[in-house]
Amino acid sequence: MLPIFWDVNGPIWVHFQEKGQTVTCARYSDVLVYKMKPAIRSKHQGLLSKRVLLLHDNTRQHTAAHSVDTLHALKFEVLKHPPYSPDLAPLDFHLFGPIKEHLQGQKFADDEVMEAVQSRLKATSKSFS
Repeated sequence: MLPIFWDVNGPIWVHFQEKGQTVTCARYSDVLVYKMKPAIRSKHQGLLSKRVLLLHDNTRQHTAAHSVDTLHALKFEVLKHPPYSPDLAPLDFHLFGPIKEHLQGQKFADDEVMEAVQSRLKATSKSFS
């Protein structure tokens, strides 16, 4: 699984989740507090004093009370995402589609695929718009 947070300039935070790890609301909240907030602070100075808008799907991990409380404490505003809206999943088309095409037909060891995806993300972020 590849949790990724991005904006119009490219990826903000990318993480390759360990095999067998489950995404829970507690883990998602930890990512927001300990990974996303510092990543936003380092990449976009001053943004945290403004408005951070977050568009994510409405899975249980994102809508659980614990996650909602964390988002509220961080003062991140969550945009409403209608259920079953594949047209509002830009990562599927703009980011993951091209990565999938680029890696198609190649064979990788676990570490190699992570390096290939990271390399592609870095190349993509230069022309991200």
